Amino acid sequence: MGRWRGLLVAALAVVASMMTSSHGGAAELKDEIAPTGKLRVAIAISPAGGAFWSTRTETGYSGVPVDLGRAMADRLGVPVDYVVHQNSGQITDAADKGTWDVTFLPKDPERETRMAFGPIYEVADATYIVKPGSPVTSFSALDQPGIKVAAVNNTTTMRGAKAHLKNASVTGYQTYDEIFGLLQRGEIDAFALSRDQLDAMARKIPGTRVLDETFKKTVTAVAVPLGHDKALAFVSSFMTDAASNGLLRKAYDANGLKETPLRTQ
Repeated sequence: MGRWRGLLVAALAVVASMMTSSHGGAAELKDEIAPTGKLRVAIAISPAGGAFWSTRTETGYSGVPVDLGRAMADRLGVPVDYVVHQNSGQITDAADKGTWDVTFLPKDPERETRMAFGPIYEVADATYIVKPGSPVTSFSALDQPGIKVAAVNNTTTMRGAKAHLKNASVTGYQTYDEIFGLLQRGEIDAFALSRDQLDAMARKIPGTRVLDETFKKTVTAVAVPLGHDKALAFVSSFMTDAASNGLLRKAYDANGLKETPLRTQ
């Protein structure tokens, strides 16, 4: 924690210098963080909700990353452009392709080799939901040969579930919607995801059960492509301010998370 605080202080000093010392510094920041003249925010679309997923609306998109990205673009003085993906794995795979400038997604050691992360703004419990009528009530009962567990492909939760389960099989699928249908029809035994999202799913699929245990903590943070040091300093400063000035709380409340406490690091 002390090391992170030291890095954050240094980052804040860099961005403060860039934004206040000269027009040249601000121009250099925009050239790095918004080279197309727009802030391209990578989002993943799903009805799952929570602090990571975004959803389609009649007028565009909604979600915590949507609101944060819009406010970040406003601070930079550029338009926002949402770059849509099906899951966080696709966002990760595009990190070195130059197709997005900033994103908000779950962090893990593998992703830290692909992009640079700023402050964490959500900490969530990952667990499993079991199919309607399943007798499974614990991790030990779930982790048996022949049990089929689904996860969203190439995500931190999928990697966590594969490390956690020694006997059950874990299969990745591209979208939340696909897994929802499989679970509803009883074609899989369980689905690994964050507890808040699974609780919402349980209300939509009668007879399912969210297991009480937790197999990992999922942390979600702002991120930029590797080597974008000025951008990292800016987004780190932005997220620190958002947590203290009420912007992050407002984004949570506007997206159905009024009962969810802020857990930042």
